[in-house]
Amino acid sequence: MDFNPRTATGIPTEPVGSIPRPLKLQQAFAAYDSKKITKAQLEEEQNAAVADTIKRFEATGSPIISDGEQRVSSFATYPIADTLSGTGLAPNLSPGGQYFAIFADGHNRQLPKITGGPFHYNFYAGDLVKKAAKITNKPLHQAVIAPSMMYLLYQLDGDIPGYTRKQFEDDIVNECEKDIRSCFTAGAAHVVMDFTEGRLAPRNDPRNPWTTRKLLPFFIELDNRVLDRFSAQERKNIGVHVCPGGDVDSVHSADVPYEELLKHLFKLNAGYFQLQMASERDREAAYKLVGRYLREDANGVPQMAYVGVIVTQSPRPESAQEVCDQLVAAAKHIDKQRLGSTDDCGFSPFSIDMKPNHGTPDYARDVAFQKIANRVAGTRLAAEKLGVH
Repeated sequence: MDFNPRTATGIPTEPVGSIPRPLKLQQAFAAYDSKKITKAQLEEEQNAAVADTIKRFEATGSPIISDGEQRVSSFATYPIADTLSGTGLAPNLSPGGQYFAIFADGHNRQLPKITGGPFHYNFYAGDLVKKAAKITNKPLHQAVIAPSMMYLLYQLDGDIPGYTRKQFEDDIVNECEKDIRSCFTAGAAHVVMDFTEGRLAPRNDPRNPWTTRKLLPFFIELDNRVLDRFSAQERKNIGVHVCPGGDVDSVHSADVPYEELLKHLFKLNAGYFQLQMASERDREAAYKLVGRYLREDANGVPQMAYVGVIVTQSPRPESAQEVCDQLVAAAKHIDKQRLGSTDDCGFSPFSIDMKPNHGTPDYARDVAFQKIANRVAGTRLAAEKLGVH
């Protein structure tokens, strides 16, 4: 599908990924885990949630939409497990791997672990795009997981007998490329690689040992192995998302100085970046960093910066004017022709999330769509004020 992200709003605007799943769907995930319902019954609830998500997304006026990740376990585990508890785990994986993150409120999210090779996905995100394309004519956005996140499935030290770390790295790069290509083949207009571990990598938290290993430069190199398999024209439509996390209305790395990530991030040869900004303590300093490091030529692609203008952990909808004001402020430091808007994070990156700041996931769902509508309206206002067409 031909897609010009400027057509509707002047300044491009798009979502990150997840929308809060309805309580009924979250209960279905739990019931499926406990073998109280069948996979077909779970899929009925997923289908209903996707249909509602797409209908409400279309109503926001967003120029590009998604299925809100209603069908998947999480942004990180969708290729390897049906649920967060590990039902439907891919071959050569077992529960009990290392923590992906420990969040500010004290909860954590744990990954499975590799027990041997080869490593292959059970599921590719292109299947989500295919199903969504059957019920909407709008351009579709799809998030995929970065190989740097999959890298955390492997033990920190030494090789697994019979399956070396190098073999595993080759496998995850191959699988991520296949995942992205599956989305474009299915008709996605934009595909975004989720790199939320980027902000977390410099944290140096002894409770979470992988963060003490100074892995960020290696993560950049690993993710570039995927990006460099795509042409410059293809990479214009491939983004990278980063943020300090967003789960149960909590974050995992907002205390890590943003420059620790941003001075490396734009070495990725992606066409554009979705950047948490609305919840940043010092937005102007962050905008300046983006203006300093954003590359005019990333192997043939001028990089775009989609700055976050929506705080996804907050139940208060930002007004269109607030969104406009943030973009105008960002344009003082980032070329307005290379500026876009987005949300700080997915609204519910994990499939079971009661959204405590909001009261219920159903109310959080209503709030999310209001925030998206205001982001679209505010982006249009900013484009008019900045003279971007």
